[in-house]
Amino acid sequence: MRIYNTLSHKVEEFIPNVPGKVSMYTCGPTVYHFAHIGNLRSYIMEDVLEKYLRFTGLDVKRVMNITDVGHLTSDGDTGEDKMLKGAKREHKSVMDIAKFYTDAFFEDCKKLGIKTPDVVEPATGCIDEFIRVISSLLEKGYAYEAGGNIYFDTSKLKEYYVFHNFNEEDLEDGVREGVEKDENKKNKADFVLWFTKSKFDDQELKWDSPWGVGYPGWHIECSCISMKHLGERLDIHCGGIDNAFPHHTNEIAQSEAFLGHKWCNYWFHILHLNTNDGKMSKSKGEFLTVSLLEEKGYPAVVYRFFCLLSHYRKSLVFSWENLDNAKTAYNKIIQKVAALLKEQGGEVDKDSYDRLMKGFTDAMDNDLNTSNAITALYDVLKADTGAATKLKLIREFDKVLTLELIENAQKAQKEESAELPAEIEELVSKRAQARKEKNFALADELRDKITALGYKIEETRQGTKVTKL
Repeated sequence: MRIYNTLSHKVEEFIPNVPGKVSMYTCGPTVYHFAHIGNLRSYIMEDVLEKYLRFTGLDVKRVMNITDVGHLTSDGDTGEDKMLKGAKREHKSVMDIAKFYTDAFFEDCKKLGIKTPDVVEPATGCIDEFIRVISSLLEKGYAYEAGGNIYFDTSKLKEYYVFHNFNEEDLEDGVREGVEKDENKKNKADFVLWFTKSKFDDQELKWDSPWGVGYPGWHIECSCISMKHLGERLDIHCGGIDNAFPHHTNEIAQSEAFLGHKWCNYWFHILHLNTNDGKMSKSKGEFLTVSLLEEKGYPAVVYRFFCLLSHYRKSLVFSWENLDNAKTAYNKIIQKVAALLKEQGGEVDKDSYDRLMKGFTDAMDNDLNTSNAITALYDVLKADTGAATKLKLIREFDKVLTLELIENAQKAQKEESAELPAEIEELVSKRAQARKEKNFALADELRDKITALGYKIEETRQGTKVTKL
């Protein structure tokens, strides 16, 4: 398998540190609001990556954090804590907000077929780990105290901007709205490891530390949670492209300064979901959620399918028209699978199976090309081979794609049969027998009776279809 490594800026063969085992870390949500579908695109693609790694026979351990403290409204270590902002908005405690939106996030994930990671760790559960690592960074000279806060000193690194070729003078304070210059920093790129009560006195969650009562910065949590559960050498770290700088850049800086060696080998970044107005963001006010899509008649699996139609390293443009097209295409696939279920039986043709499976694995091995994997699915549906072969391939593909193809085809069959009265079912059955016996005059007569009773019958490539007029 080959994937694009943001760290090296090229597609590389994926080789785990330990043969047969994969340590995988995913940046989790900041649980101060519902996840919008732009956030969830990243989790869908990370889920596909994890499932495909497992599909190839690798033993994957995936860890995700939950940011329930420390993520400020600005990446420049300024502004209000997002969790506190959510608590004020809803007149609840920070922990009540965290619990509610964590549950909501995983409910959305369930609807979208996203597997829950093996380990889910909230930041508030790892305070001791944060203090231990920060203390070590201070001892090693990679951190300093100023204005009551503890900062990471980026000037001590040989290279800081590992994902982009930035020069320090190119990064100006205040480039984002709401970012204020922090006079405590020695260097523009330095970032906070620990805030004390000298800043944001209204912060609800605070802990004792060697530097005073305070709370951790956002960046330290992912490093510590990853090292706690996955050890000192991480295979692959995932996240949205907007996290590459500064969040993932800072993770690498503090982790490798603490460990004294390379920390993570592969960085897997998913590009944004855009609207016609630009990147989808909670900060813009109203945003699209899974629940809103469902209210408008789009099952969550249709949105997953929509995401898989595009490569994860391409920005995906959301529009209702594009989602309509995905829904139509998905429903047609379900109809074809339902027709296969009616035909199932016979033996699997190994040669056809192997050839069609190779189309799927070639696509996925080529930097997780889900668009081509969907093409491989279409190749199965139109292949000149039996239903047993096709259905086995569809089941195997869906271990990775998680489009619920068999399940929803079975539901479609049940709904179709449940809608037909017994009288119509009997006439349809008699007509099918007449056609089989080439008694077309009787078949036409039965069709006219069915039509007179308010139903339309037609022969399609997927089989006989009966609908109410």
